[in-house]
Amino acid sequence: MANPTYTNKLITESSPYLLQHANNPVNWYPWSEEALQKSKDENKLLLISIGYSACHWCHVMEKESFVDQSIAEIMNNNFICIKVDREERPDIDHIYMNAVQLITGSGGWPLNCFALPDGRPVYGGTYYKPDQWKQILESLSISYNKEPEKFEKAANEINSGIRSINHIVKVEEKTSFNYEDLLEIILKLRKNFDHTNGGTWGAPKFPLPVNYFPLIRYYYHSGDKDIIKHLSLTLKRMSEGGINDHLGGGFARYSVDREWLVPHFEKMLYDNAQLVSLYSDAYRVNNNQNFKRVVLETLGFVERELL
Repeated sequence: MANPTYTNKLITESSPYLLQHANNPVNWYPWSEEALQKSKDENKLLLISIGYSACHWCHVMEKESFVDQSIAEIMNNNFICIKVDREERPDIDHIYMNAVQLITGSGGWPLNCFALPDGRPVYGGTYYKPDQWKQILESLSISYNKEPEKFEKAANEINSGIRSINHIVKVEEKTSFNYEDLLEIILKLRKNFDHTNGGTWGAPKFPLPVNYFPLIRYYYHSGDKDIIKHLSLTLKRMSEGGINDHLGGGFARYSVDREWLVPHFEKMLYDNAQLVSLYSDAYRVNNNQNFKRVVLETLGFVERELL
């Protein structure tokens, strides 16, 4: 950017994601002792905004809110604002993702979490439209100044929840996984089958390979034709839809509609790795040549674009 109007403390960072926000009017800090100490000195809530360079909605929220001077002014006056690249600091992302999942029941990026000066989270969410974001900023800043004890209580509750999530219990007793356990999983999945478009009901539609590996194994053991019919329908619709890149190979992260037509334009290595395994297993079961083609095209994309 030639002669930018604003420059914040992200300008000296090496992360492409952080540098993308270096000329926002928001006074962004990288995660640092300086930012945490400033929050304590000024008794302001931390606003920790986490994303990554390939995240579509991260860029949307930046263009809608973080470059808006009036919204930036509210952020700067009432919060110490920290930008985090989740690919650079997965440890920080893990903590605040757990917090937002506890608070809202779901997670994603951009991840926007508010925390006390000592870093304990008190509130958060993902993408917000400008009006929503402005309302949240104003509401939290007023509430924190008037009733800080409520934020301390929320921090203690969320902190306790995060500890319980991360607590690992050593299991002494050996347990076996049997056919009845597999059947229970299948019955739960079956309730949400979309028999027209494949996958599960609703939108957006995620491929979710982890849900389909048990189906292949169940079909192998049971010969249930309805299961293989649904699996084949799902993989057929995904490979024919817009979620699959028919020119470059590979799959987008999800479809914004229930017909697999309109992709969310982001292709992730771990999604494609799982889908290669899924289509390969499905090909072994029913010898569908289209599935073999999808595997080869997806591997071609991975090798050409990601290796």
